[in-house]
Amino acid sequence: MDFSQKLLFFPKFVIDIWFLFCVTPLKEMKGFLSTSMSQGALSRHLFHWKSFNLKPLSWTRRLIILLDVARAMEYLHNLACQTFIHLNLKSSNILLGDDFHAEVSDFRLVKLTPDGDKSVVAKLAGTFGYLAPEYALMGKITTKADVFSFGVVLMELLTGLMVLDENWPEESRYLAEWFWQIKSSKEKLVAAIDPTLEVKEETFESILIIAELAGHCTAREPSHRPEMGHAVNVLSLLVEKWKPVEDESDCLSGIDYNHLYLRC
Repeated sequence: MDFSQKLLFFPKFVIDIWFLFCVTPLKEMKGFLSTSMSQGALSRHLFHWKSFNLKPLSWTRRLIILLDVARAMEYLHNLACQTFIHLNLKSSNILLGDDFHAEVSDFRLVKLTPDGDKSVVAKLAGTFGYLAPEYALMGKITTKADVFSFGVVLMELLTGLMVLDENWPEESRYLAEWFWQIKSSKEKLVAAIDPTLEVKEETFESILIIAELAGHCTAREPSHRPEMGHAVNVLSLLVEKWKPVEDESDCLSGIDYNHLYLRC
């Protein structure tokens, strides 16, 4: 059986990624990958929804978006034939389609981990606020740098706050630092939840789980952060519980949770 025949048995997202990284020339890839993700970046739905006359994202949609992103990152880290580190995961690099299916974009900073070596020394790049401490201080990265960035995205989806806001007091200006200060207090965490979310008792249970996951992912020591597979497991259970209902069913009931894309 030749490779083209074997491709018939691969999940579609594996074929997509193999095509992107191994077959398509970069200049052609950019044109191919600029095909419309009609809802634009996640960041505009979180921080600029009023300006774009959008509806705030429901909790169900946020969970599904997070699961899509977690699966994409898990593939890069653990399921591909080689280990890739994205290095620029952030809400503005998560694109949404008509069905609010999420795709990770912008692979300009991606690093390939050498065989047998789990860490890479890299020139500092990326976006301040999403950078893991060991990367910002020493330029040393592992896949756990992406896990840190994912944890910050979790915080953004929980709070509706940007990763850095110069208009806020200094003690709450940096989202990750501030979130660590308030996450252990139920009262403070309730106050920090995005006011556009309708928080009921059962919703709050899942919010607590996501808050705990966000803290776990942004632990100062890389070894204390989970693998992305752990995030996938946590989010899969929550998405299964919070199935789309009512007005969201038309948009979300057709999503294939086993399908994901990565965009350059």
